[in-house]
Amino acid sequence: MTNTIIITVTLLGLALITLVWMAVRLKMRVQSEHRLREEAEASKQQIIVEQNRNRQLKQEMTNNIAHELKTPVSSIRGYLEILLADKPVSDEQRHFFIERCYSQTLRLSNLINDVSLINKLEEANDLFVKEPVDIKATAREAISELMLKSEQHGIAIHDNLPDGMVVNGNTMLLYSIFRNLIENAIEYAGDGSTVCIQCYKPEDETHYFIHLYDTGKGVGNEYLPRLFDRFLRIDEGRSRKSGGTGLGLSIVKHAVLFHEGDIYVKNRVEGGLEFFFSIKK
Repeated sequence: MTNTIIITVTLLGLALITLVWMAVRLKMRVQSEHRLREEAEASKQQIIVEQNRNRQLKQEMTNNIAHELKTPVSSIRGYLEILLADKPVSDEQRHFFIERCYSQTLRLSNLINDVSLINKLEEANDLFVKEPVDIKATAREAISELMLKSEQHGIAIHDNLPDGMVVNGNTMLLYSIFRNLIENAIEYAGDGSTVCIQCYKPEDETHYFIHLYDTGKGVGNEYLPRLFDRFLRIDEGRSRKSGGTGLGLSIVKHAVLFHEGDIYVKNRVEGGLEFFFSIKK
């Protein structure tokens, strides 16, 4: 009788343990399924947020492009209407109007090229071929191209980059980094300023770190967080007069990211604007 009771109690205990174990497993399974559903829902919401954000960015870019196209197209149309009107136009005026039309077509061409480049960087950056690129030679090419413009503004450009800075990158994109940053300084630093390019943290094993600054006026601190935004114009009138598309610094940021680097900007304590960016070796 005692053995029977012991066996019965043992079986009941095993059954209870089994039930508890099954209950725990069931609870764990329910929790796991609930967690998976939550993760799936969170992932779905994240995808929706990203889709909405991309849609908004594309809509903003479309609106900005339409706005940027309006001015040169309207100017060209106005000049051509004058030339085609019955009212006589002097040779001097005709030449002036044709020159203005030509400058506006250049602006349109630059805008189309910049928009195309940004779209390619965002959606098909694998199409950019990589090859060994000499950073110093690329910077010197950009400086040479901008020498006349810098001399017109009385701006001295000092290239203090060391020799031997070779990376596996895209020549055109690396050139665009230096070209846009230097041209930005020439246009906005102020006449008589100095632009300096140098390397810092040379001991780093993975990246080259480059410091490009000017001794000019800098910008309002409120603009710094948005300086790489598309079509940002701090000085609307001057930006348009210079023929800029408003996409130069955005291209710079995309080009740096393409080369697995990072970039940030701040106002110099001594005056002027300074950019710090890295390029993977």
